[in-house]
Order: sequence, then C-alpha cells, then structure tokens
Amino acid sequence: METSLNYNYRVVRQFAVATVVWGVVGMLVGVIIAAQLAFPALNFDTAWLTYGRLRPLHTNAVIFAFGGSALFATSYYVVQRTCQVRLFSDALASFTFWGWQLVIVAAAITLPLGITSGKEYAELEWPIDILIALVWVSYAVVFFGTLWKRRTSHIYVANWFYGAFILTVAILHIVNSAAMPATMTKSYSAYTGVQDAMIQWWYGHNAVGFFLTAGFLGMMYYFIPKQAERPVFSYRLSIVHFWALIFTYMWAGPHHLHYTALPDWAQSLGMVFSLILLAPSWGGMINGIMTLSGAWHKLRTDPILKFLVVSLSFYGMSTFEGPMMSIKTVNALSHYTDWTVGHVHSGALGWVGLVSMGSIYYLLPRLSGKKEMWSVRLIEWHFWIATIGIVLYIASMWIAGVMQGLMWRAVNDDGTLTYSFVESVKATFPYYAIRLAGGVLYLAGMLIMTYNTFKTVSGGQPADARIQAIAGAHA
Repeated sequence: METSLNYNYRVVRQFAVATVVWGVVGMLVGVIIAAQLAFPALNFDTAWLTYGRLRPLHTNAVIFAFGGSALFATSYYVVQRTCQVRLFSDALASFTFWGWQLVIVAAAITLPLGITSGKEYAELEWPIDILIALVWVSYAVVFFGTLWKRRTSHIYVANWFYGAFILTVAILHIVNSAAMPATMTKSYSAYTGVQDAMIQWWYGHNAVGFFLTAGFLGMMYYFIPKQAERPVFSYRLSIVHFWALIFTYMWAGPHHLHYTALPDWAQSLGMVFSLILLAPSWGGMINGIMTLSGAWHKLRTDPILKFLVVSLSFYGMSTFEGPMMSIKTVNALSHYTDWTVGHVHSGALGWVGLVSMGSIYYLLPRLSGKKEMWSVRLIEWHFWIATIGIVLYIASMWIAGVMQGLMWRAVNDDGTLTYSFVESVKATFPYYAIRLAGGVLYLAGMLIMTYNTFKTVSGGQPADARIQAIAGAHA
C-alpha cells in the first residue's frame, strides 16, 4: 500500500543555505584574527576590531551559526525521513529558523561592541540567552513531537544522538547562563569563584561533547550509510556507542581546570573520565569507517563521501589527542599553549567542518529538485583545498604549542628562566604565519562551496516535497 508523505523541506533548505552563509562569515573572522596574531597592527587601533572582541565573534559564528544551522538542517531532514512524518509544527519550525538567525545577528552586533558575559562559548548577555532558550525549547518540541507521531515503530540511532544533543544543550545553557541582570547589557553570574569555573567548564566541555559531537554523530549515522549505500556496519555497536558516550562525556569537564583552585579529586576525576572516553569515541569512529566495507571504491569518484569519511579520521585523531592532553603530566606542558588551539581546530575544522559540508552537499540538490550539486568537480576542489588547509593549521599549532611549553619551563642552572615570554612569542611567529595560510585555504574552500550552492539552489523546485513512499518502509 502506498501513501503520500508531505515533508517540510522548506525549513531544512533555509537552514542548509544559512549553514553555508554563516560558514563564510565565521571563517572569515577566524582568518582576520589569525592575521592579527601574526601581524598585530591589523587591528588598526580600533576597539571593535581587536582580537579580544573578534575572537568570541569567531567562536560563536562557527559553532552556533555554522554548526548550529547544520544541526538544525540535518536533524529536521533526518527525523522526517526516518519517522516518515512531516515535522510536528511548521510554525514552530519556522520560528526556530528566524529566532536562531536573530540570535546570530544579535551576537554579531553585541560582541564587537564588547557586550559580553565573559564566559567561554557563552559570552552572550542575558536577553539573548533568553531568546536562545525559547528557540531551543521550540526546537525540542518540534523534534520530539515528530518522533512522537512517527509512522515507524523503530527510532533510528541518528535520532538518539540528535535527541541527546537537544536535551543536554538545553540543560547546559540554562544552568550555566543563570545570572543576575544589572542592566539590559550587563549581568553577573549566579555562581562565584571556583564553583563558577566548574559550572562553566561542565558547560564548556559538554558544549564540545554534545553540540559539537553528539549532534554531528547523528549526521554521521545517517549520511555515511546513505552516501555509501551500505547499512551501518554494526547497529548494536552504535547503541553501545550512544550510551557509553553520553554517560562518559558529562564528567570530563574538569580536565580544563588542571592546576587551578578546583579540588584535586575533581581534576583527577575529569582526567579519568576523559581517558575512558577514548573507548566509545573510537568505537563510533570505527563503526562509521567500517560502514564503507564493500564500498571503498566509491571514494575514488565520490567527493561527498571523501568529506564524510575523512571527517571521521579527524574525529578519531581529536578524540585520541583530547584524552592524552587531559593527563596531568601532559597537560602541564600543553596548558595555555597553542597545542590546545591545534587540538580544538583538529576537531572543529576536520571533524565538525568536513562532516557538515559533506552532509550539506548531500542535502542541497535533494532540496532543490536536482540530481546532484551544480559542479561535482568543485566539491572535489573544495575537499582537497580544505584538507590541506587543516593540515597546515593543526601541524603548525602542534609544533608551536610544544615549543612554547618547553620554552616556558626551561630553566638555567641557577634556577632562572632560560627564555623570556617575549622570546617565545617571537619564536612562534613563523607558525602563526603558516596557521594563517591554512585558514585562508579553508576559507577559500568555503567560498567555493558558496558559489556551488548558489548555482545549485537557484531555479530549484519548491522546497515542500510531496513524495511517494511505502508505508512502514525505512526512509
């Protein structure tokens, strides 16, 4: 028996295009601040162009504008396709799109003006925080409402990851952003001292763990099997991966606070859970890569699959490096150095960036009534330019970071420091120049994607797609 399913692709298409647009903006700001670190005069003695103002704009733009839009787009697509029902509420879904764009624009205005709470990844002031909470609750209603009215009995594992990401980010945001407003543009945290630091990094690391990992694993578990035209290697492993990951990640935050006023037992607990985290992370990576069993030949001709599979390689690398850096003796060398910056961008550019781009490349033609992207060759060019950019970026930061750590701890026979701090800054300059080159390449790839996107979506079919599907069959 055939039944007609009417999916809401309009909001998916809006978020997919927004992903590309905000990707260019966020990465452009990243290139600007990378240039400022190599050539400080590039802030032009203008307050709103200084590194301290632009850096939070960069992180918010790439995490919440680019990454967030990719998560909205893919989760709305995946939950409809796997549940075989239209989104729970078109009006609420539309509100999440326009509300999220308003959050991003508000961030782009307030952060360069220096209006900030000063919390890492949570810099936005309280009126914007309230809007974020409203949008996020609406998002949860749409997503879980769609799951509730599904036509299929089974909830596919990608939706488990998306669901965990949505619920956890809501809790993290509301708890960490609790504050006492003083004016419309200034508030003070509800927490003080070491408690504030602990809650901030419980939020901060789980923003990585759930916003930048669990949600994107939802992408991985849907789009890799679809693009490879192969079932997930081990569905049982995917469920073990899910429960092990969401339990373990919650406890890893204290590794950001080694050698601080945080109690030593809490630091050690964060280190232990970070080391345990290696197992589920690599289990998921292996599950994704092994899904290509019998389909490896597709990598030669399918650049979208290249994006998706190479992103998993960076995911595996980052989730090995993170637990290693959480070990106290290693952290004593790496903390406060550019090694940390290299680690973050290995995950951000390599894992989050590439899996998002691959997923959006998968979606755009399907949302525009096309068989494929306007130019497959441009996708190939994008992949190689971006990958070279990532390698330049992270390799230069690893070398710079280890060098900085060694220079800072070097002492003479009489106990005095061998190097002054400014000497370590001077020695770092060549690596900052290489990092800038890597960032320029990554941005160039994003500009190629933008052109390809424009050519693909222009003149496409209406975004609401009425399709024929067999009732009860898998999407």
